Amino acid sequence: MTIPTGTIGLGAMRLADPGIWHGPADRPAAVRLLRRAVELGVPLIDTADAYALGDNESLIAEALHPYPDGLIVATKAGEARPSPGEWVPVGHPAYLRQQAELSLRRLRTDHIPLFYLHRVDPLVALDDQLGALVGLREEGKIGAIGLSEVSVGQLDAALRVTEIAAVQNAYNVGDRTHEAMVERTAELGIAFVPFYPIASSHPGVRRVAAETGATTAQVSLAWLLRRSPNMLPIPGTTSEVHLAENLRAADLRLTDEQYDRVQSGG
Repeated sequence: MTIPTGTIGLGAMRLADPGIWHGPADRPAAVRLLRRAVELGVPLIDTADAYALGDNESLIAEALHPYPDGLIVATKAGEARPSPGEWVPVGHPAYLRQQAELSLRRLRTDHIPLFYLHRVDPLVALDDQLGALVGLREEGKIGAIGLSEVSVGQLDAALRVTEIAAVQNAYNVGDRTHEAMVERTAELGIAFVPFYPIASSHPGVRRVAAETGATTAQVSLAWLLRRSPNMLPIPGTTSEVHLAENLRAADLRLTDEQYDRVQSGG
């Protein structure tokens, strides 16, 4: 499997209630949006076992199973939801295996092509957490292994255990906290999958959007795609209109001067 960097995926987290605890209020609309995403050529849909307590995965299966050739449905395990406001890392190997089995069932599949460790559990050795995923991969239940919300040091430690295909961290032109991770993953040929990729309030984004007639989301995404060839942004939306607009960002070519001004805020 090749992760389709340089393209725009879809983050499915927003297809839930505001607390990401229950499924969407308008389930038929969410199903339509997922099907429209596939029609428009979205190559990857991102979810997690923790989104709406697994209902997000069930929703994707309801909308898209049997999955079309070429579509990657990526999911995650390693973060529990004891209550609506809590997100707690849980990296015990038995828990990760259990959650992977539940994800397989909800997604109605026997193989998940890209499976992330959702968060590193500081109370469990990283080798043990990754070892659980390696075991699942050896059994053919998952394909590529990814990491979410990790540091460069954690990535390098993980690479001593197994190959890592993707890193998913928060990143956009207004929040470049993980700049070093963008550089490190590009150097290693690892996909960088930014969540929260849109920076609509960033001054440079607003100015260039006004000049080009593009949306602020399109400018944000176009900046990311130019920033590094290993990018695969996963903006979320509940709107079919915004979905189509976001995907058209792949056709927006910023000039050198526009790219610099988006970044600088000028």
